[in-house]
Amino acid sequence: MTPLSHLNSSPDGRSTRLGAHPMPDGSGTHFRLWSTTTTLAHVRVDGTVYPMTALGHGRFEAALPVGPGARYMFVLDGQDRPDPYALYLPSGVHGESEVIDLAAYPWRHDWPGIALADCVFYELHVGTFTPEGTYAAAQEKLPYLKDLGVTAVQLMPVAAFPGERGWGYDGVALYAPFAPYGRPEELMAFVDAAHGLGLGAFLDVVYNHFGPDGNYLSAYSPTYFTDRFASPWGQGLDYGEAHMRRLITGNARLWLRDYHFDGLRLDATAAMLDDSDVHILKELAQEVHKLGGTHLLLAEDHRNHPELVTEDGLDGIWVDDFHHEVRVTLTREQEGYYRGFAGGPAALAQVINRGWKYEGQFWNVTGEEHERGRPADGLEAPSFVYCIQNHDQIGNRATGDRLSHHHDVTPHELRGAATLLLTLPMTPLLFQGQEWAASTPFQFFSDHHGDLGHAVSEGRKREFAYFSSFFGENVPDPQAESTFTASKLDWSELDSGEHARTLALYRALTRLRRSDPVLCQRSRRNIEAGHGNGALWVRTRTAAGERLLVWNLGQEAVDVRALNLDLPAQIMLHSDLGVTDALPQPGTLGPGEAVLYGSAGGSA
Repeated sequence: MTPLSHLNSSPDGRSTRLGAHPMPDGSGTHFRLWSTTTTLAHVRVDGTVYPMTALGHGRFEAALPVGPGARYMFVLDGQDRPDPYALYLPSGVHGESEVIDLAAYPWRHDWPGIALADCVFYELHVGTFTPEGTYAAAQEKLPYLKDLGVTAVQLMPVAAFPGERGWGYDGVALYAPFAPYGRPEELMAFVDAAHGLGLGAFLDVVYNHFGPDGNYLSAYSPTYFTDRFASPWGQGLDYGEAHMRRLITGNARLWLRDYHFDGLRLDATAAMLDDSDVHILKELAQEVHKLGGTHLLLAEDHRNHPELVTEDGLDGIWVDDFHHEVRVTLTREQEGYYRGFAGGPAALAQVINRGWKYEGQFWNVTGEEHERGRPADGLEAPSFVYCIQNHDQIGNRATGDRLSHHHDVTPHELRGAATLLLTLPMTPLLFQGQEWAASTPFQFFSDHHGDLGHAVSEGRKREFAYFSSFFGENVPDPQAESTFTASKLDWSELDSGEHARTLALYRALTRLRRSDPVLCQRSRRNIEAGHGNGALWVRTRTAAGERLLVWNLGQEAVDVRALNLDLPAQIMLHSDLGVTDALPQPGTLGPGEAVLYGSAGGSA
């Protein structure tokens, strides 16, 4: 392992950060690189080549009288190499970098951060959220999100990746926001505007692999990577190498400290394999929480390991099990990983009561055989991020079809599922357009050139070989621009028919979640779930009163009074009627419909 002593000359390493950083006094810019394979290093700035001084330990430096806006390229033993620590790559990942002053943006809002218990996440993809597909256009939609009642906007990855379009999970320049979405200061303005409206801002980051095109780290040093670990998406990252470790922790600090994001969603943490004394996830948590204020780290992790929170210090986990049980319940699909889930009211009640389904049971799905998960008794409700749709669970379907597009799922069932999601104390997440049952799909799209594009398409088919829908002429070509444009939201739908009806329910639910004295208390100790006669029920009891959700998951209408549930007196919300004081028929719930009862005060 490379010794750490020469990496830090200040607590956060600002004074020795690799890449290009303007000097605080405005006199110029420091250019720094590290390489284990380079004898002579130069930097070409605005067409002029300058020598860099060797400092030892593979480090080279040059201090030049140039400022923000200058374009540069490192030259290693005569070979042009883009800066993997670049803060902006205006011409793409193979081009010149631009010197950026991260401290120059005039922040308008002093934002204290947001607690996880207060988050209602809204996941969006910058390129398809608006017709323009830019940070600035997304910023214009923030008042809509505020009115919707979400409290935290989560962007899919924006670290620079090749081409003009993509999901962002094949990023290669982690410090440089994707240029087609806009400039760094436009991303800062988006975050600033969100904070001005009282919205948290979160970012999805990928620290488990680099994309296959445009990753120049190996040209600087092959020791960033290792054969000790295998990744399904490329070379294994060596988190035991000090510079790789610093690259990851420094990137988290960049987004949280310099861009003022409130937290990060860590992609596929199960693939972040590390044999260091301190696992990279634990060090990430330590570094992030040293920043002060409220900063949150969320793991996307299918393993159901509570120690990600209780030991490593992360704040929450995306929980697949809730989504999968809802999906199987509504669609009765059991291909692929859905084979591990039974669906139905009993299965949903178990997930809600236990936090997740798998807590040590045997898993024998998609060719894997092992015990999966551990009990989650030590986690409170906010640490479970629940959803009924997200980018993966839509986009990883062959045609990118949403739950609302499924022929077996009715609008009543969709609204019932939303009512369940937003009245539980767990942290809910919505995916863009879900709130109005958008007609547009969210398909997998990319913009790789030549044989790589074909290889990506074929690799995707292999990855989902256990889903029969991936074999047929109906699978959109990820490389076609039409696949990308088909995934853009149609904002003209909001005020029409079932779209408007669904949107009105989401707005009512978020208001209730925020203002109701019972539902705003986020503890698993307050809830109990059960089932009977084809219905799921969830009872919440606090000192402020009692709430009872009943969701009819059967194919026939059910008389709620026949469930013997000791119904609270007041009907607070109906999934098809919104906030109401009367059912369409006394005590009767149609298939897919949900109702929330309430009573005031006293029962703890």
